[in-house]
Amino acid sequence: MTTTEDWSNTRLWVERSLRPGERIRDVGALRGGWTSRMRRLEIDGPGEPYTLVLRSFVKPFYLRVASGLLTREADILRLLAPTSVPAARLHAVDAAGEHCDHPSLVMSLLPGGLRLDDDDDEDVERRSRLLARQLAAIHGLRVPEADRPRTYEAWTAPDRVRIPENTSRPELWRRAVDVIRRPAPDHRPCFLHRDFHPGNVLFTGSGTDLAVTGVVDWVETSWGPADLDVAHCSSALTLLHGVPAGLRFADHYLAAGGTLTDDPEARRYWRVLDALGFAPDAEKVAVPWRELGRTDLTPAVLARRLENYLLALLD
Repeated sequence: MTTTEDWSNTRLWVERSLRPGERIRDVGALRGGWTSRMRRLEIDGPGEPYTLVLRSFVKPFYLRVASGLLTREADILRLLAPTSVPAARLHAVDAAGEHCDHPSLVMSLLPGGLRLDDDDDEDVERRSRLLARQLAAIHGLRVPEADRPRTYEAWTAPDRVRIPENTSRPELWRRAVDVIRRPAPDHRPCFLHRDFHPGNVLFTGSGTDLAVTGVVDWVETSWGPADLDVAHCSSALTLLHGVPAGLRFADHYLAAGGTLTDDPEARRYWRVLDALGFAPDAEKVAVPWRELGRTDLTPAVLARRLENYLLALLD
């Protein structure tokens, strides 16, 4: 729950977007993200009660780019509405924060929850295969040229990589940076989520009944190489579950019907490019993961896994 000072205008804006007689009965915080503040809104009215999700950008850096991010997410949610991709339905958006206390977007609540635990290797593997199947389905969407999102942007570059100060393997990092000094490989572009990883996918069930029920966070959606989305999920799986889990994901993706480049050097380029974007220690992405119970993901563990992953990619 937030304070009255940074919520009152936003609440008024949301209630104006509701059907006649409806109101916000309760508000609760949602965990799992670090770029924006997420709230759960319980709606009451003449009909059946239901739940909405409010996303607001409040951090200074994201306030500067919120309009573009939220406009893109709203456009993508509209685009995905008639497809089989389990994405939220757009309810309202104030991308520039003209009516709200902060730039905001309201959408439907998807069923399920995040599954980031590391206790059962078989369950981790089952989730990884379902992630790969869902990502292949996203990449398979046929999007008219006029509706295609922006061309992808790389999240690092050779002169922007932050090498860990206390690494005992500086040569490993130099070799990795050398891999991405070449121009980006030729590729066949497709529709990318661009931030697809276990922290943005919801599941229900267990064992053989485990299923993906939602994919969230579409603010970075882009048009580019499938290899880049696969590389990003591989990096995240490495940080969450270890190097073998990260290395296996591409095989799961191919088995699910996805298509990657046949050029091993090009594939290495996309994987190394994404991994270096987490340098020096991937601490940023681990903060919400620890809040969700993965307290074992210390900075030392993340730094070690990232280095070992780069070593595996290079060797």
